[in-house]
Amino acid sequence: MQRIRPDLPSTDKRWKLVNATMRRNGYAGHALIEALHAVQDAFGFLDEDAMTFVADSLDLPLSKVYGVATFYHLFMLKPQGRHACVVCTGTACYIKGAGALIEGIEERFGAAPGETTEDKSLSVLTARCVGACGLAPAVVLDGNVIGKLGAEALCDRLEQEIAE
Repeated sequence: MQRIRPDLPSTDKRWKLVNATMRRNGYAGHALIEALHAVQDAFGFLDEDAMTFVADSLDLPLSKVYGVATFYHLFMLKPQGRHACVVCTGTACYIKGAGALIEGIEERFGAAPGETTEDKSLSVLTARCVGACGLAPAVVLDGNVIGKLGAEALCDRLEQEIAE
């Protein structure tokens, strides 16, 4: 017996891309992570409507979809800023001043880890380790690893990136 698939959440063409990803995998539950990546690639984050659509399409409980989305740090549940700053909080980076970097960003930009500035220009994130211990404290700014910066120098660099 063939199950009836839910209607697309809206007429936004990006939903067709998401649905094509799930269809390509036969709407199988094992394609959950790939489906969530498709949603995030299309929309930039996973909201409740998106997770409900994926759950209904793959015939999975919403709790499982939400559990996977919150377990993996790559999935975002809120819209992100134009720029992303990931501060490494691994042991080497923490010892070399990652905490001060986070405090400096919070003071200057008003965004704590997991938050985005009000103007949506910067999202601040943390990671357990970015694998750049030699550059401690390391930061990944828009996909580029930078390191050995103090809080003031990092914040100046972030302002420069945001201004461009």
